[in-house]
Amino acid sequence: MATTVIPQGGGSDHQRKPGFGAWLCLAPMLGWLILFVVVPAVLLVIMSFAERGTLGRVVYNFSFDNYVRLFGSWPILKIFLISIWYAFLTTVICVVVGYPVGYFIGRLPERWRNLGLTLVMIPFWTSFLIRTYAWVSLLSKEGLINGTLMSAQLIPAPIAMMYTPFAVVLGLVYNFLPFMILPIYTSAERLDGAMIEAAYDLGAGPVRAFSQVIIPLTQPGIAAGALLVFVPAIGMFAITTLMGGGTNPTIGEVIYNQFVKVGDKPYGAAIGTVLMALFLLTMWLMRLTRKET
Repeated sequence: MATTVIPQGGGSDHQRKPGFGAWLCLAPMLGWLILFVVVPAVLLVIMSFAERGTLGRVVYNFSFDNYVRLFGSWPILKIFLISIWYAFLTTVICVVVGYPVGYFIGRLPERWRNLGLTLVMIPFWTSFLIRTYAWVSLLSKEGLINGTLMSAQLIPAPIAMMYTPFAVVLGLVYNFLPFMILPIYTSAERLDGAMIEAAYDLGAGPVRAFSQVIIPLTQPGIAAGALLVFVPAIGMFAITTLMGGGTNPTIGEVIYNQFVKVGDKPYGAAIGTVLMALFLLTMWLMRLTRKET
């Protein structure tokens, strides 16, 4: 009887190190990351240890004063917490609303999937500022929603919807919802239908099959979507400025004001560095959670 010897490690053909050609193909992406991600991040960290000089100039004297000032300021820390809460609430709503949509499109017959994706991508055909201004006109006291409700005599006076936490979260959800739907769609599209049928054959009901089979198999899409929504939602300032009106400031607005209006760039850089550390911590926790599951 012939004996087949299987080399340990799965064979050398599948474990070859990338050659020069592979690194050459990656060179444009690596160059872009270094130039537009790594270098600005390093400059931001360096500036966070500087001091504000006269006329808003940056004096590069190594000091922790900006961080002491930051962590000793309860109003700034409170704005951090509010920003995290807005981002968390936005992520939860996007999961609740986006999961059924992404799953439905992913399980559609192949000829209908492109149409479903097109409908999801339609908001990207226009600038997010235009879409946000559209919501401003809808939610204002003289807007379409208040006008319709008053014409139908459902309300006696206009409802103050603009410049409220409701308006801020609505604007964030509307703009970031597609970023939740697309990863979930990808996971649902790859979902093996035989696994669901096997769960039903073994006596699982719809609720149990959904919670113990479908959700775990599509969890990578949920995690990716949560990361794509939560991280940028914390630092978003354009939407929160337009729909919050400055009455409910977020950390992105504070950083913008420090760089543009106040002129205290080192302090703004310190806040930005802490925010960047929060981003990295979120990504690390997401990765750790995925490894455990």
